[in-house]
Amino acid sequence: MILHHDASKDFYRSPSGALPTGSQVLLRLCIEGEGEKVPERVELRVWDGDERRYPMRPLGIREDMQYYEVQISFGLKPCLYWYRFEVFDEGQRYVLGAGDPSCCGKGAMGSEDSFQITVYDSDYDAPAWMREGIMYQIMVDRFYHGEGTDALMHAKDGENISLHDDWYGMPELNVSENGDNFANDFFGGNLEGVRQKLPYLKDLGVSIIYFNPIFKARSNHKYDTDDYMVIDPMFGDEAAFTRLCEDAKAMGIRIIIDGVFSHVGDTSIYFNRRGTHGEKTGAYRDPDSPYAKWFTFRSWPDDYECWWGFRTLPNVNEMDDDYRAYILGNDDAVVKHWLRAGASGWRLDVADELPMEFLRQLRKEVKSTNPDAAVLGEGWEDASHKVAYGNMRSYVLGDTLDSVMNYPLRENLIEFLLGRRNAFAAAAQLEALAENYPKPFYYSLMNLMGSHDRARIINVLADNDGSDISREERMFHQLNTDERMVGSLRERLMLRFTMSVPGMPCIYYADEAGLEGCADPFCRRTYPWGKEDQEMLAFYKKMTAMRNAHPVLRTGECRYIAPCEDVLGVVRTFKGGADAFGKPAHDACAVTLINRSAHPIDVYLMAEDVMHATELIDLENHEMYARSGAFSIHLEGMRGITCFAAEFDGEPVDEIE
Repeated sequence: MILHHDASKDFYRSPSGALPTGSQVLLRLCIEGEGEKVPERVELRVWDGDERRYPMRPLGIREDMQYYEVQISFGLKPCLYWYRFEVFDEGQRYVLGAGDPSCCGKGAMGSEDSFQITVYDSDYDAPAWMREGIMYQIMVDRFYHGEGTDALMHAKDGENISLHDDWYGMPELNVSENGDNFANDFFGGNLEGVRQKLPYLKDLGVSIIYFNPIFKARSNHKYDTDDYMVIDPMFGDEAAFTRLCEDAKAMGIRIIIDGVFSHVGDTSIYFNRRGTHGEKTGAYRDPDSPYAKWFTFRSWPDDYECWWGFRTLPNVNEMDDDYRAYILGNDDAVVKHWLRAGASGWRLDVADELPMEFLRQLRKEVKSTNPDAAVLGEGWEDASHKVAYGNMRSYVLGDTLDSVMNYPLRENLIEFLLGRRNAFAAAAQLEALAENYPKPFYYSLMNLMGSHDRARIINVLADNDGSDISREERMFHQLNTDERMVGSLRERLMLRFTMSVPGMPCIYYADEAGLEGCADPFCRRTYPWGKEDQEMLAFYKKMTAMRNAHPVLRTGECRYIAPCEDVLGVVRTFKGGADAFGKPAHDACAVTLINRSAHPIDVYLMAEDVMHATELIDLENHEMYARSGAFSIHLEGMRGITCFAAEFDGEPVDEIE
């Protein structure tokens, strides 16, 4: 007896994907090889906190295949819903559960693992501007020094910091007591510099800026907060921030800021380990400090809980009432204050290390202050069933985050482009993620390529990120000519694909300029103004212009394809006069294909792959493809293409006039 169920196919599961509370789903099972012999019992076993079993009704027999189905309803409680199939016959129990959880849909005989259905709050939605936007990530100290300001006007007297004279110099490696980089060198980038470069960002096609932390802190990266209510003086002040937000808004650009709420810096006003704020201020120097309850001391003052063992980053107790009031609940709480000052949302550092109740309250307070503000979390895995500290947590149900950073997309594309994963596996894993995420969540993902946490993307894709040499040697590491060429070609493929899928494509500052760099601190070099790779910059502008010009690339339905092991594709569609969210839209289709191979490949697409379009147009290269049974599309080695449907049943598509 062989059982079949493919959750990615409408025949077996309809509707597919995540579903809102109060909806229904039809599930089908196929039994192969039993002929006319009918099993004694066929059941669907479900789990949503309680176990239930549903008998499945027979649909009939066709070509030695028996079919069964059952329709189930979901209540009003958001949850993860798990199911598997069990068949009983002649004293035997046959089970069909989920197969490889990283792949999409197909069951595995004998597996006790269950298939997942995400049941999310029917009232949940994410701000529409997230799915429409292109994001740009900035580390302020490394972006631009605003003219008319004193770059070092607030260098902290008496503090151990290093000030660079050469903007184009290399960041220093200064290992701290933690074994981490001390990050005490500064180049002088500031908020005024970002404001002065807004026209550049607008021309690049950006509509969202994401700042790494901007609050007062000892380090150049600012993840060791000194004071949540003060902009770091080397970056500017609150007036400079508000002015930046106002000018950005006038240009159609929103600003998201980084919230680091799981820990603070040991030099903070709250902890004050180094006595920066006086002898009787902070939990480390005064056990009766109003901040003392924020921290966990095993033995005061030197034995305290800290983030990942870094003594410079004491952990906070997020569920302390006073801490929550300060960050979330008070009239002028941190999350509210900076929204009112002009921010459009928060990106939450290590969101999966924050208590779920803290996240729920944070979301409520943010939305009560500005219903259109974003709550974006750092997450590295599938956010629908993240296991953290021994518990499974789901961030997609509508009660915590609007969306997360899309590291699974980044990992899939890197592994595919480097030849470590074929297109079939990459497409299956991307489809699985799309199945598990509610549509508003999925279309609001932060689709990053580079990041301050990783070597520059061109190094990663050149397969030479310096991970095999010492940290000291990485300062002088450069790609050779061939490595840079290969890395650049792969970066263009990755960029094209990222600009073609749902979510917010995110550009890490200076990736568009072709900047190289190994891991921290060398991935945090300054933007090379006047020394950009102009070909790379032009390609980034071409890709952002393509996405901004074609709504189907932003809110179209999405399907991943793999014509062969070396070609990965994505098809975006408007069907029935509407986009993926039901908004009116002319029927449209766009298909992006990327060829990782060094050799040319001819790809064939069937009419049904592209909504029975009669013609496809490559607008970049002014090529027209006509269908003759199937479309034949030629891809040069290590090149990509994005084509748009020109006609459906003889009717022109408005968006490519």
